[in-house]
Amino acid sequence: MLRRAALVALFIGLGLAWGSSFAQISEGSKLVVYTYESFVAWGPAKFIKTEFEKQHPGIEVEFVATGPSRAMFARLVNERISGGTPADLFLGEVNDVPRAKKFGLFTPLKPEEIPNLRSVPKDLLLDPDLTIVPYEHGFITLVYDSTKLKPEELPKTFEDLTKSQYQKKLIVQNALTSSVGQSFLFWTIYNYGEGRYLDYWRRLLPSILTIQPGWSAAYKLFTKGEAPMIVSFSTDECFDARYKPLLLNSQGYRTIFGASVIKGTDNPKLAREFINFLLSPEVQEKLPDTEVMFPANSQAKIPDQWRTCAVIPPNPVIIPLEYVAENADRWLDEWARLVVTGR
Repeated sequence: MLRRAALVALFIGLGLAWGSSFAQISEGSKLVVYTYESFVAWGPAKFIKTEFEKQHPGIEVEFVATGPSRAMFARLVNERISGGTPADLFLGEVNDVPRAKKFGLFTPLKPEEIPNLRSVPKDLLLDPDLTIVPYEHGFITLVYDSTKLKPEELPKTFEDLTKSQYQKKLIVQNALTSSVGQSFLFWTIYNYGEGRYLDYWRRLLPSILTIQPGWSAAYKLFTKGEAPMIVSFSTDECFDARYKPLLLNSQGYRTIFGASVIKGTDNPKLAREFINFLLSPEVQEKLPDTEVMFPANSQAKIPDQWRTCAVIPPNPVIIPLEYVAENADRWLDEWARLVVTGR
């Protein structure tokens, strides 16, 4: 009887051990993360994958980044409409949240599910439903090549930028496929309003050398010297002192990137753990050097040189998400027709 009892106890113990091990991987052994191309090309993706997999033996993290942010978002939407997506998480810009809600793409989260969220300032939490958790933020501005333009040659306002002396001197991104391009469009709408922003773009088009699908493609042309100005970030000087921010109207457009859990994922617990890891100081402190963006976690240390090279615009602006939700589709359609036809 004692031997039988011991065997029963052994099998129960093994069962508990197997059950515990199975619980760790029962959600699936792969976590698929859709993100934008620069996050993988020179961002922190490799470090995140290595360290997260160390902390979760048996789990593989796969980053999928075949295009800029809005192109990846469109891919996610199309996959869901077609019947399903392999993605468990999406990393993208906050202005796509209203459209994501229309399609029911993301799962609302609770603060207690993401412990590191307590170190994120409230002003970054633009979505009250917490379908997107901020991990980095910055400011869209123009950036200029200081070897090509002198300070006295720079435009100071949006109107200045339309002058004939700046013809073909600006590189921008496509608002349909790029979060940077979309933010620049919204920035012009903020300044000119519903009735006048298209007229402004008609005047601006002669100053634009090219409209690229994403930030990466645009920046490659810029660093090759194709044009002396580009729509980019106020922190670019931290990447290379040659490239300096240019604050039109003394402004910069606020941009916030966040992580979302795909609704219906087979890996909800693991996805939440990934977001919490993304907000950890060890990851957040990698962002200034890889993403050239401000970390969302206020406890993360920022490189000393950022005190001088990272510019915070005196007048940061942003269109409220509820207004974006009501108008973004129409704005983008109107803008696309204008840049295609010139009218």
